[in-house]
Amino acid sequence: MWIADGWKDYEVIDTSCGEKLERWGDYILIRPDPQVIWNTKKKAAGWKRPDGHYHRSSKGGGSWEFSNMPDVWQIGYKDLRFNLHPFQFKHTGLFPEQAANWEWAGDKIRNARRDIRVLNLFAYTGGATLAAAAAGASVTHVDASKGMVSWAKENLAASGLADAPVRWIVDDCVKFVEREIRRGRKYDAIIMDPPSYGRGPKGEVWKIEEKIHGFLKLCANLLPEQPLFVLINSYTTGLQPAVLSYMLNLEIVAKYGGKVDSQETGLYVTSNGLVLPCGASGRWER
Repeated sequence: MWIADGWKDYEVIDTSCGEKLERWGDYILIRPDPQVIWNTKKKAAGWKRPDGHYHRSSKGGGSWEFSNMPDVWQIGYKDLRFNLHPFQFKHTGLFPEQAANWEWAGDKIRNARRDIRVLNLFAYTGGATLAAAAAGASVTHVDASKGMVSWAKENLAASGLADAPVRWIVDDCVKFVEREIRRGRKYDAIIMDPPSYGRGPKGEVWKIEEKIHGFLKLCANLLPEQPLFVLINSYTTGLQPAVLSYMLNLEIVAKYGGKVDSQETGLYVTSNGLVLPCGASGRWER
């Protein structure tokens, strides 16, 4: 398992009854987590006095209850800074477990000792974009949501990387990749964090179980003769590490050689030292 253990501004304090108790900088949040299927005693004080609590609704979705929260606040991971804001579907604008992949990708870019072009697809608020830019890469950041792209720009500026070579694209990722192929563009590294379900700017439907293999095959056409890496993240039940490995072997290893490693991602739980699983990632490299 790849564990994001370098955080100082974030921690999973405890887990119980379908929820996790987290510290995001100076604020304590309770959010639902489908992996937390155990019912253990809630000893940590934060369970009784959270600053924010996302309550699931029996009808689907849910809502936040706040007691002492600003609209926006900021936390840091090493030299990177992230603006946070609780919004729909329980999210805050950051997935802390991805720090394990930021470290790996950053090391790959720095150790390449050449100019690296990174394509970050379904790029959200830009965690991987910031990590790649900080490591010296030029990055093309693509997301269908204009709001998410604007948020990522703010995070880049907050991290002191406003002048980094990042190209911002608001577009459907599949259509963007198809156009880049026609243009003859190449990228040394591709990162993708596809949602389980989503819609593009013009209503394009994305269902990961139907689209991801074909999309990976399409993206392989953007790699040069000597690519650096491909990284796929998944939070979808059923797309386990072995599935990611299988696809990367079929579409990338078969064409470029190299090796694949896929693992669960996770975060330590402070109260007991155990690891909370937080999805899966597949990595291809030479």
